[in-house]
Amino acid sequence: MGDLTKRLSRSEFACRCGCGFDTVDHALPYILEEAADYFEDTIIRAVRVRIHINSGCRCPEYNREIGGSEKSQHTLGRAADFTLSIEKADGRRVTIPADDVADYLEDRHMAGLGIGRYNNWTHVDTRSNGPARWDKR
Repeated sequence: MGDLTKRLSRSEFACRCGCGFDTVDHALPYILEEAADYFEDTIIRAVRVRIHINSGCRCPEYNREIGGSEKSQHTLGRAADFTLSIEKADGRRVTIPADDVADYLEDRHMAGLGIGRYNNWTHVDTRSNGPARWDKR
């Protein structure tokens, strides 16, 4: 159980440098939950779908250190790089392909979100200046 949503806690979004920046846009966790719920409801034999935040909030210093964009939505607490995984009844975990997750987000949220495709994760952000799409596979 998370303190933001049923699956997510604020600590999962915290900047990885340890500075304490963990102020995440209120809509972002719910968008991730909605995606997890969709896959949990549509995949047969899924006990539950887990959300793993690879990168959430980033302070400007950490963002520069890892080579993030100057205008990164991560520095505003509006972005997450994440994966979804299925927990099977036998205990195995299987990662949902990032393309499937990005396809779902693009179909469900045609306007307003930033959605980036990467080989092993999906980026989503709640930017205020309209939708953006990119493919870094």
